[in-house]
Amino acid sequence: MPHFTVVPVEDNHISNYDSLEGINWVDYRDTGQGSRDHNDTVSSDGHGHHKENSPFLNSADTANGNDYYDKNLALFEEELDIRPKVSSLLNRLVNYTNITQGAKEHEEAESAEGSKKKIPKAPSMGTLMGVYLPCLQNIFGVILFLRMTWIVGTAGIMQSLLIVLICCCCTMLTAISMSAIATNGVVPAGGAYFMISRSLGPEFGGAVGLCFYLGTTFAAAMYILGAIEILLKYIVPQAAIFHSSDVNDMDSAMLNNMRVYGTLFLSFMAVVVFVGVKYVNKFASLFLACVIISILSIYAGAIKSIFDPPEFPICMLGNRTLSRDLFDICAKTVVENNVTVASKLWENFCSTANMTMETCDEYFTHNNVTEIQGIPGLARGIIRDNLWASYMEKGEILEKPGLPSEDVHGSLGNLYLYVSSDIATSFTVLVGIFFPSVTGIMAGSNRSGDLKDAQKSIPVGTILAIITTSLVYFSSVVLFGACLEGVVLRDKFGDAVKKTLVVGTLSWPSPWVIVIGSFFSTCGAGLQSLTGAPRLLQAIAKDNIIPFLRVFGHGKANGEPTWALLLTGLIAELGILIASLDMVAPILSMFFLMCYLFVNLACAVQTLLRTPNWRPRFKYYHWALSFLGMSLCLALMFISSWYYALVAMVIAGMIYKYIEYQGAEKEWGDGIRGLSLSAARYALLRLEAGPPHTKNWRPQLLVLLKLDEDLHVKYPRLLTFASQLKAGKGLTIVGSVIQGNYLETFGEAQASEQAIKNMMEIEKVKGFCQVIVANKVRDGIAHLIQSCGLGGMKHNTVVMGWPYGWRQSEDPRAWKTFINTIRCTTAAHLALMVPKNVSFYPSNHERFTEGHVDVWWIVHDGGMLMLLPFLLKQHKVWRKCKMRIFTVAQMDDNSIQMKKDLAMFLYQLRIEAEVEVVEMHNSDISAYTYERTLMMEQRSQMLRQMRLSSAERDREAQLVKDRHSLIRMGSLYSDEEEEVVESVPEKIQMTWTKDKYDAERKNRHNAPQNFRELISIKPDQSNVRRMHTAVKLNEVIVNRSHDAKLVLLNMPGPPRNSDGDENYMEFLEVLTEGLERVLLVRGGGREVITIYS
Repeated sequence: MPHFTVVPVEDNHISNYDSLEGINWVDYRDTGQGSRDHNDTVSSDGHGHHKENSPFLNSADTANGNDYYDKNLALFEEELDIRPKVSSLLNRLVNYTNITQGAKEHEEAESAEGSKKKIPKAPSMGTLMGVYLPCLQNIFGVILFLRMTWIVGTAGIMQSLLIVLICCCCTMLTAISMSAIATNGVVPAGGAYFMISRSLGPEFGGAVGLCFYLGTTFAAAMYILGAIEILLKYIVPQAAIFHSSDVNDMDSAMLNNMRVYGTLFLSFMAVVVFVGVKYVNKFASLFLACVIISILSIYAGAIKSIFDPPEFPICMLGNRTLSRDLFDICAKTVVENNVTVASKLWENFCSTANMTMETCDEYFTHNNVTEIQGIPGLARGIIRDNLWASYMEKGEILEKPGLPSEDVHGSLGNLYLYVSSDIATSFTVLVGIFFPSVTGIMAGSNRSGDLKDAQKSIPVGTILAIITTSLVYFSSVVLFGACLEGVVLRDKFGDAVKKTLVVGTLSWPSPWVIVIGSFFSTCGAGLQSLTGAPRLLQAIAKDNIIPFLRVFGHGKANGEPTWALLLTGLIAELGILIASLDMVAPILSMFFLMCYLFVNLACAVQTLLRTPNWRPRFKYYHWALSFLGMSLCLALMFISSWYYALVAMVIAGMIYKYIEYQGAEKEWGDGIRGLSLSAARYALLRLEAGPPHTKNWRPQLLVLLKLDEDLHVKYPRLLTFASQLKAGKGLTIVGSVIQGNYLETFGEAQASEQAIKNMMEIEKVKGFCQVIVANKVRDGIAHLIQSCGLGGMKHNTVVMGWPYGWRQSEDPRAWKTFINTIRCTTAAHLALMVPKNVSFYPSNHERFTEGHVDVWWIVHDGGMLMLLPFLLKQHKVWRKCKMRIFTVAQMDDNSIQMKKDLAMFLYQLRIEAEVEVVEMHNSDISAYTYERTLMMEQRSQMLRQMRLSSAERDREAQLVKDRHSLIRMGSLYSDEEEEVVESVPEKIQMTWTKDKYDAERKNRHNAPQNFRELISIKPDQSNVRRMHTAVKLNEVIVNRSHDAKLVLLNMPGPPRNSDGDENYMEFLEVLTEGLERVLLVRGGGREVITIYS
């Protein structure tokens, strides 16, 4: 028995991740042979559907099958090619790999030529190296080193702890939901995008995937801006290109420097990523070491500050903090050579070196200069002063409460000498700036393809990393608040401590440990983001759910996403051009929060729906936790920046609607489909409570279609009419019947269903299709009428075509099926619509700019005739037409009063229409009517006599059998009748005996006698009356409505006695003669329109 293994099938239309989603995406191939085994009778079409060359084994297969099939499985040997043995299945599972398809080694592994195939290296990373450390590296970032002290100083310890708590709770709850999803089966490489798209469907997946991509791209911009800020402010300030001439406006020059250097850094990093990702991955551990060493140095410095706090004096003028980089000595005067002279500080405030006070700043003259310790240390009790918030407006000077100060205004020209706030701060602003420092929890799930046991490593590693980082953040808030002076904490760029990085002042053994470490860690994080974002975009592009992104699915020969990297660089450049770390941080916060929100939603939906496939190995989750996490994400979005939140939601909504509009042809077993099923079930059970109220009644259509021999829709205008009547509202079921045996015509039924669906799409009919196979077409139609729909969503109106050419056909089955359908709808209390001359009905592209829709209300039938024109006029084809209602008055009716009553009735129905009452006088039956009735009855009699001949009946039976053997596709209005004998001889043989010869001669002698009987027929009086009514009504209708765009009139019911069926067809023909477009309407026995609100 050959050895079977699984190799994911490459398909240009299927993404990497689709082909890896489950074991059904396999191709059975003999791994030991270069060619296919001749016994292998199943292949894959690339979409998970197996194409069978033959579902059964032939005799040759059976003869040679002793070595192929196990003798113990003889019962199942005919199906082993499509239902493999358990051992084969388990073998494929063991050899299954979730390495991303498209990589060079994977393509070589899939090649059928090489007998020596490269075996992909088995994933071997554990929890520590595969999840925990990458998560630490991604979570710890630029915000901790550049903004954490400023957040603590501005918000105070209490509110800073609250900010950290909210953000960490959000990521912890998201991690719990992510762990449940990640452990619910094998997660191929693809991370968060894969989990969301396969849980919530292509629409949500595409929208959230792009949000996640944009978040990762802006994160790269944020890290690069952080690196540039460290470089230009703390490492080499002299490298600045732009310098401001206005000392009070240094920000604009700094922003331009950030833009120039940021663009250079971004270009360099993009080249590094393009040249080789392996270099980025090799340096990842170095960058992580920089982060850990920097954090450890902070703790070491905090412990050292207890015994020996570092010397960082802060110069204060009154209670205002001075920028220390503009002077060296914190005093108004200095003693040089026993002479008191003006200090550099005096010169700055007084614009002169003379000791005169006239030109000095007023605030400078009234307040003393003092020096305080910037880092009092853990033991000094400074924590009490830093407990509460101190929010500031833009340009506000940093002040220390408690120091003496004269309340006088100084010169605005000297503001540059003070440390001031560069932006307005509030709790919400700080939340938006801090949140990026807790993102990065997806790093483990992004590496799921490299993990030895992803289902174990992802939850443990991610949650441990969040706990670790949360503890670091909480302890950092307390340590910063307990060690550093408040004005130093609020000094964002370290102006008061000689342009030293504020967090670096606390570090041990030197501030340069933090400066260098944070620089390299931010550069590394930027490289990681520039590496991950293009791969995410490539995964979305290869899923082919957003057509215009398809080009970004291509890359270099080894699978590197070149085009995606180019787009990522361009988008990151937009973030660089913003040039402010504090402005970029809330942007990426929005996109990450959107992603986390949908991870929680995915987990909650799957849990609540209890889908059979929802069996996570991670058990410590609950739908309430997921909903809490989702609510927290949404709240954080609007807390941090409501306008950014709205923009992010609009972007996600537009992508969602675009994918929905394009019609993403993906079936991923997503939770939204399950949610739709649950909602549909709930709604159907509610509808089952009772029939709809008259106010809610609208035609729910069952359209009976006729197909030709090539399985094409014969009258597509029936569907056009249905779409115009429904305008996308309510239920439409399109049904057809195929004549034959279901087991033999199953393929034809599927092809017919697809043809009808295609035509429905062309004609813009929103509804369902149902094709059934029946031995008799009339039985099939009866089954459709009885069984279509579900619960309260059942049809209440049947639409079917007119049996054209019934007069010319010698076969009565066409019109008998038609009449039988009418009887079935009447028995089922359904309304019926028969569009006559449907080929002349307008298409959806036509427009009637004028004209009338005429309603001939002859008998009251529930109000259908009033409602249908109103519904048609909602469509653009009929919108300009005016409605006219005609009713018939007899001699004893008061026609004037009838017209008034009808006008009032229409007014109460809120229907605008012209009203006319047509008086029909009791006239004598005309000779034309008598002759028409006579011709009708003679034709019926003649056809009846023709059927009496035994030879003719046999020949007809043979003809029917031959036709049936050639074409199994039965006409909708053509069916074998009960009159046709069930058993038909294979061949008609005429043996001429003397008795048969005499009988034949007698029949020939009787032919003239039969003809004389036809001549002497007298028409039945009831038929004459009916014909008289049909002729008179037709005259009136043609006279008044010959130019109408559409005529609606009551359809009389078929006779109770089936002997008069043929006469009934003649009456309908006479009634509608001379009219171009006619809609025969028959009510279902209930009121469908009401005057009440």
